[in-house]
Amino acid sequence: MTPSTLRFFQLACLVVLCANTDSHAANDDDAARVAAIVDAAVKPAIEQHRLPGMAVGVTVDGKRYFYNYGQTARQGGRPVTKETLFEIGSVSKTFAATLAAYAEASGKLSLQDPVSRHLPALRGGTFDKVTLLQLGTHTSGLPLAVPQRIDSERGMVEYLSTWRPPYPVGTHRVYSNNGIGLLGAIAANRLGGRYGELIRTIVFEPLGMKHSHFKVPADRQADYAQGYTAADAPIRMKEGYLWEPAYGIRSSSGDLVAFLEANMPGARIDDTLRQAIARTHVPRLRAGPITQGLVWEQYRYPATLQQLVAGNAAILRAEPARPVDAAQSQQPAYLHKTGSTNGYSAYVAFVPDKRIGVVLLANKAYPVDQRVTIGYGILSRVAERAKP
Repeated sequence: MTPSTLRFFQLACLVVLCANTDSHAANDDDAARVAAIVDAAVKPAIEQHRLPGMAVGVTVDGKRYFYNYGQTARQGGRPVTKETLFEIGSVSKTFAATLAAYAEASGKLSLQDPVSRHLPALRGGTFDKVTLLQLGTHTSGLPLAVPQRIDSERGMVEYLSTWRPPYPVGTHRVYSNNGIGLLGAIAANRLGGRYGELIRTIVFEPLGMKHSHFKVPADRQADYAQGYTAADAPIRMKEGYLWEPAYGIRSSSGDLVAFLEANMPGARIDDTLRQAIARTHVPRLRAGPITQGLVWEQYRYPATLQQLVAGNAAILRAEPARPVDAAQSQQPAYLHKTGSTNGYSAYVAFVPDKRIGVVLLANKAYPVDQRVTIGYGILSRVAERAKP
């Protein structure tokens, strides 16, 4: 056995030995059944990609199950728990969507407003035609990334004042950190506070999300998993302008399960927050295989794995956008969102009508289509016995 093979074998054994279960409000038979489903889905990926740690959360009709594997760091780490902090990348965008919808439900803005109404320096140009809804559905035409030279609102306004869309506004879906970042910033401004603080007071605290942060406090640093690139180099996210709404949250599987449950029928939450969350689910357009809500990507339920994988493959392509069939907005839906930073991988998915959801967090980069496949496999299996 070569040294590299031995090291891989030792890690695989460690993954199995360090897996632990934490189930809330569930009987032993249910926990064992879900554990078998999760183990079968995630262990091959953990071993294949040598993931240092992984946290999995599953919710089934209000019952929570947590399965944890490996360590927070390759050396000197702690066992992963449902409170371990991971960078969740673009899953953060779903919180920006929630805040924007909350501002609308509170009467502070309309998603049909042109961007220039809220950024007066852009009046008289392209952003008289770009709406907040188009920012939130990736149909503004803005490119993926904020240029690295930009570090302030003034710099952003200067950039946007000369920018021209590659397609007529609203005609193509072009995935954009820029657009979601702007949407979050405008919503925060209309609500009269700092973005991160508003997310904490409007979303995190009411939902009991005590293990979610933009800046990890000093007393939580030991719970902040070390991230690793696909080549196993340690890394953590770099902050930039509009980073908080675009990709900035560090969270835990326990907290994200609470967030998914707030996105399902029967959640006991403030009425304005309930309205906001419901607005993020509304199907707004079709682009290739994707039905686009406010950040959330969705598919008619029951979806097929082939549909989800095809949708994921199309995420970064420019796709023509077309209106959603009115009947589709009444159909049960499978909603999901992937998230990545250079050293972390995240995936969340749920079916509101079935009251089932899954959270996958890992402290290493691994392929998005594999995350989608794992999440789909888990939800498909738990749906077999889930309450209609």
